[in-house]
Amino acid sequence: MGDYTVVALDAMGGDNAPKEMVKGAVDAVNLNKEVKVILVGKEDVIKSELQSYSYPADQIEIKNATEVIETAEHPVMAIKRKRIPLW
Repeated sequence: MGDYTVVALDAMGGDNAPKEMVKGAVDAVNLNKEVKVILVGKEDVIKSELQSYSYPADQIEIKNATEVIETAEHPVMAIKRKRIPLW
């Protein structure tokens, strides 16, 4: 693996997630060979979305997150109630 600028992206956050986040990650790595994107979120959903794209596999990594903080959740309460993985 070469020297990359590494960007972690919450693939489950924002409007039209994960579709738009995955598309942005794929666009980024296809445009810049020095960028690596770590997509954080529900692995099976992200993998399914990635299947429709062509991209350098060594530049996109998935970190599974079994818990997702939903839009309507209060952030402090969500952090207290949900299991937060430490990598």
